[in-house]
Amino acid sequence: MFETCIAGSLPKPAWLAETQKLWPQWKSQGDELRQSKADATLLWIKAQEDAGLDIVGDGEQSRQHFVHGFLEQVEGIDFDHKVKMGIRDNRYDAMVPQVVAPLKLKGRVHAFEAQLARAHTTRKLKFTMPGPMTIVDTVADNYYGDKVKLAFAFAELLNQEALALQADGVDIIQFDEPAFNVYMKDAAEWGVKALERAAQGLTCTTAVHICYGYGIQANNDWKKTLGDEWKQYEQVFPALAKSAINQVSLECYHSHVPPHMMKLLEGKDVMVGVIDVASDEIETAEQVADTIGTALQFVAKDRLFPCTNCGLAPMSREVALAKLKALGEGAALARKRYS
Repeated sequence: MFETCIAGSLPKPAWLAETQKLWPQWKSQGDELRQSKADATLLWIKAQEDAGLDIVGDGEQSRQHFVHGFLEQVEGIDFDHKVKMGIRDNRYDAMVPQVVAPLKLKGRVHAFEAQLARAHTTRKLKFTMPGPMTIVDTVADNYYGDKVKLAFAFAELLNQEALALQADGVDIIQFDEPAFNVYMKDAAEWGVKALERAAQGLTCTTAVHICYGYGIQANNDWKKTLGDEWKQYEQVFPALAKSAINQVSLECYHSHVPPHMMKLLEGKDVMVGVIDVASDEIETAEQVADTIGTALQFVAKDRLFPCTNCGLAPMSREVALAKLKALGEGAALARKRYS
């Protein structure tokens, strides 16, 4: 009951990359960088286990950014001539690569980190990848000329890698779709279908993470414009409830998402965000257990998975470690309270 997990990313150690940045620069290159990525992955697996988490991940230690980490292994993408583009409905500007030719995988994308993680933990292993709609929103298209067409092209590549990750022994494959909270109508009309294409043929658990973004200033400022109730989930949850995706991750703690929205996901496992990623304040076990208690009004006990609201990548290592500990202790307290 209440199996705990993180949304995906964790801070990179100072010896691996710049700290507390969303797009950090690596501190080394070549074989030395590869070894540093492996060391950081093992460090965070151990930290998650020590915190009592039931489902662990690689912390995205081998990726500079959650989208670009996948795109680097895709043919037809020009990284040498990045352009400045507004993403997430112009919430912030980013330097993005361009799609300039038909998309094709160069080979395996995440074999190194997935196989490393699988070999070093006996716990359930979750691996994250960007969802097709969010990738489309994070590249400049100079070839396909149609968002839906481009999304399904990316979905096919994601599916190829997802099937390979499943063969590597990954238990849960999660697609990150923050764009679902921005382009809600498109998400319901074709975003969920593209997501299902990415997950096609998988027999492991499939998940989608939909959040309000990392705890960076641009996202925090955007949240202030959303009013007293954040109802973005209302438009896409019904489509996800009818989909083949098994789990849905959402923000809860310290957000203005009405908890009753979770009822729209009946029949799905719900990863409930019980850890705030927009604040360095460390949650207490009681606060985590209380949030789980609130969610239990709308989600069955065996369907509730306590999680972080989003990734912890831009946070300090010390704060992230403390929040992982709070997550593990809070879930343990909730098991005592609600068993």
